[in-house]
Amino acid sequence: MKKTYLIIAFVLGSLAVQSQELVWQTDIKKAMEISNKTQKPMLLFFTGSDWCGWCIRLQKEVLKTPEFAVWAKKNVVLVELDFPRRTPQSDELRNQNAGLQQAFGIQGYPTVWFATAKMKEGRPSFTGIGSTGYVAGGPSAWLGVADGILKNK
Repeated sequence: MKKTYLIIAFVLGSLAVQSQELVWQTDIKKAMEISNKTQKPMLLFFTGSDWCGWCIRLQKEVLKTPEFAVWAKKNVVLVELDFPRRTPQSDELRNQNAGLQQAFGIQGYPTVWFATAKMKEGRPSFTGIGSTGYVAGGPSAWLGVADGILKNK
């Protein structure tokens, strides 16, 4: 009987972890559609995933935690805008990310922008809500900053 309870607990625990998996969009037009449909702002994560130490640290300490997953599903549409050095990207993705880097004036990594967007004359038109980067103190500290930014929308 005890084994049965352990198996049930394991299965339920696995389902809980799977339900917290996040989907990071890489196509800005698709992310905009989801954002407008759900009425949630986009979280634009500008990162150098395979070389930027602070980006990797932000991922580990915040963006890959259960607390962040719960918060993100409720509050934002996730968009990863990656600028890797070793990982290959399509020309289309590289050009899209470079255009967004320029549009948001990104000077360093990691940078996280919260924004909404509409299509105007066939091009995205963004409204920035606010930005942040790495915040020491783990998920609760980072989410406190993010919540403060989103209150201004």
